[in-house]
Order: sequence, then structure tokens, then C-alpha cells
Amino acid sequence: MTLLIPILGDQLSHDLASLRDVGKSDTVLLLMEVAEETTYVRHHKRKIALILAAMRHFAEEARAAGWTVDYVRLDDPENSGSFTGEVARAVSRHSPHAIRIVEPGEWRVREMIDGWAARFDLPVEIISDDRFICGILEFQTWAQSRNDLVMEFFYREMRRKTGLLMTADGQPEGGAWNLDKENRAPPKRGLNYPEPMHFTPDDVTNDVIATVAALFGDHFGRLEKFALPVTAAQARRALAHFVRTALPDFGTYQDAMVTGQDWLYHSWLSPALNLGLLTPLEVAQAAADAYAAGTVPLNAAEGFIRQIIGWREYVRGYYWLEMPDVATANALEATRPLPEFYWTGETDMRCMAEAIRNTRDHAYAHHIQRLMVLGNFAMLAGVRPQDVADWFLVVYADAYEWVELPNVIGMSQHADGGRLATKPYAGGGSYINRMSDHCGGCRYDVKLKVGPDACPLNALYWDFLARHERRFRRNRRMVQMYANWDRMKPEVRDAYRASAATFLDPIEPAARGWAR
Repeated sequence: MTLLIPILGDQLSHDLASLRDVGKSDTVLLLMEVAEETTYVRHHKRKIALILAAMRHFAEEARAAGWTVDYVRLDDPENSGSFTGEVARAVSRHSPHAIRIVEPGEWRVREMIDGWAARFDLPVEIISDDRFICGILEFQTWAQSRNDLVMEFFYREMRRKTGLLMTADGQPEGGAWNLDKENRAPPKRGLNYPEPMHFTPDDVTNDVIATVAALFGDHFGRLEKFALPVTAAQARRALAHFVRTALPDFGTYQDAMVTGQDWLYHSWLSPALNLGLLTPLEVAQAAADAYAAGTVPLNAAEGFIRQIIGWREYVRGYYWLEMPDVATANALEATRPLPEFYWTGETDMRCMAEAIRNTRDHAYAHHIQRLMVLGNFAMLAGVRPQDVADWFLVVYADAYEWVELPNVIGMSQHADGGRLATKPYAGGGSYINRMSDHCGGCRYDVKLKVGPDACPLNALYWDFLARHERRFRRNRRMVQMYANWDRMKPEVRDAYRASAATFLDPIEPAARGWAR
């Protein structure tokens, strides 16, 4: 009697729930490299290389631990190209009595798995993914008890559940749950920005890089200088390096942007975390331990932990609560196609060009670049949210639909109508100027409000508020914005809107077929 356990490419954890309480002698682990997963959107080359390299290393480690591993490579001439096709071939090879699998992260994959029992005439056990701190049903229960899905209150529940940064009497360490106000400092000159730990590719990873270059050479992004962790051991070293070298200043400067500084104090652990090489609890615990040891200030530890056990868990719960409808949400009725410069980086807007360059080179940009530069521009310009979501899914190594879609559709584009965020994250040039050094070297002048030399974000911001005045005027968090709009003379308002149109109308749309 053989048990078949498929392990998906983002489930690379040796303590995976499906591997517990089963005998190694009568179990086959199935890992599948399939073309469908590399091309359902045209993923960044570095992202594909990361996933395949991590999968191959995981398989080697599992074999060394005594498991029987059936590994299907992309270049297998019999490869069917799909998860279901490869499970079918594995069923034919191994004649299992049952299939056991941890629930997938993405809706479309869950739909595939739900059809396996009937297709293969076998019992299929789908196990909850307990690598997450909050289960899907647990989140749904929490959401049903509330009128609004406010992340802050969910985060507090996760703090209580984990005990992270909590005192013995059940209070938040330092007396406050959230220290975000201490985490918004602009960059200072002369700061020393430590890079994340880099790893030299071994033979396995180099073989993957060569394969990706051959098969996906026309995909977006660069493969050169690949240095991401591809094993749990490497990921833990990267975590320790971050906690020691960057976390102490992460909190204060986490929203800053500096030209040519691709990492600042950010960890770049999310690819390893989303692959399963790290667990959220061990990552968050490392930050809490550093605070307890006195090597990291509270604002840094709290800000980082909030991203891990607060926001990350929250968007995963939101995804499963709101799918599938949220995938097509477009509350602001945005219809403009994605601009071509999101692929080429050829724009005179220095903030956009810098974020796109970083994305192209590393499959990375930090959260403020994603939200307040790339996402903000798309929302202000009225770009179709599904185009934006597809682009984000393509270009970032840590992007899986469960985490990317809520962040784009809900937070970045406000396309869900405010279900996730109570106000749109809209900003003009003054925000970029305050939080970065980009404006000083930009072709556009951030101090000019309208005209061909003015920062385009200035006019786009007011044009966005004018287009959506009926929706947002009564939003209590936007009262001051519309009060400022009301004080403007009609000719000033008209100039903003005309300047926005003059900038947007000539923008070249991206070629069709760039993502799906």
C-alpha cells in the first residue's frame, strides 16, 4: 500500500503537515516542475529559477532523510505540463491507495485538487496548512464577527495568540500595540545600508539557471548574479544576518527610498518565507528574541513582526474569504491599459524608473516602492486593476496570488471598494519628495503643480480625487483632501485636470499578451 504525497513548489518545509505520522517506507513524495506553473503568467526569470532551485534542493534533502522522492523535471520528455497530468502519471507509476496533500495557497490550484478524487478514483486527503498562524476557517470565523475587516484588530489577536512582544499580564510590550508613527523617517545622508546575505549558486542552482535561460529567456527580468537562499539552512543564515545587521534600523527607515540602494534595511526574506524555507513564527520569534536581548529597539521589532503575523496572515485570510469575486473587482471602474514603461523602465519619472529597475534586476522592490510608487501611479492613472495585479504577480519573486492579489486589488488599487483598506493609498509628489532622494535628480520638478515640467503625480493626484469625488468625499479620512480641493479656484482645478490628461494621453500601452 503506497501513499502518494504531492508537495507543491511553495510547500518546501520538512515539517509539512502532510509528512507527519506517515511511514517513509510506504510513502512517495511527488515534486513536479510543470510548464503550466511557469507560464500561466510569464514569471520573472529569477522567480522561476528560485522556485526550481529550491524544489531540487528540497528533493535532495528529503532523499537524504530517507524519503522516496519522485521528482519530475521540466525537461522530462514525458512531462504533461500540469499538476493534474503529473499526478495522473504518478498514480500510474506507483498505484497508490490514497493521495495526501497540504491545502494549496492559490484558488485555481485548489480547484484542480478538488477534482482529483473523482478523476483518479482515490481518496484525497487535503490537510490544513499549519505553517500559517491563522487557519482559513479561523480567519473566516473572526471576519464573520466583525462589521469591518480592520487589520489592526486582527493583528492584536495574533499577538495574543503567539505571545510575541506581550508582557506576563497580557499587555503589549511598551504599552502600545502599534508603533508605526515611529517608523516613517525619511532617509538621512551617510547612512550605512547593509545588503541581505548573498549565496553563491552551487551546481544544482547553476543547472536551474541554465535551464531557465534556455526555456524562458524572453521573460521579464535578469538572471545575472542570482544569490537568493534556496535551502532552509541558507534561509536561516539570511534571517540571522538580517536580525544582526539591518533589523535595528528597519523600523525607523522602513518607508524610505534611496536611489541606487536596492535593499536599505529590508530583509528580503519573503521569497524564502513564501516558499516554506522559513516559517512565519520562527521569523517573528527571531525579531522578538533580538528585542528581548536588547540588540533591536521595540519600534523595529514591532514593525517587522506586524508585517509577518499581522499583515501577511491577514491578507491570506482575506484572499480565501473574498475569492473568487475579488479577482475581478474594479470598484473604481479603471480601464486604462498598463503602460509599456512598467516593462521597459523608460520613463522620466525617476521614482518609477528606479523602482522598475530594481524590480527587473532583482525581482524585488520594497513595500513603499510597490504601494506608493508603482501602485499609486497605476491607481491615479486609472489603470485596469487586473493588469496591475498580473504585473505584480509576474515580476516579484515573493508573489503568489494569495498574497499579491489582496495587496494589489485591495490595498494598492482600492478596487475592492474599501473592503480591505478604509481609504485609497493615494499620494502626490510631495510624499515621494519627503520619503526619498528621487526628486532631486528627476527631470520633473516636484515643486511645480501643473505644466510639462511639473511632477506628474501632482496633477494625477488631484485628477484622481476629482474623478472619484462622489465616492470619496464623505470618507472621514479624506475630509481634509476635499476641503483643500474646495478652496481652489475653478481655473486651478481645471489646470490640474488638463495637466493630468496631457501627461496620460500619449503614454504607450503595454503590448497584448505580456502576462497571460
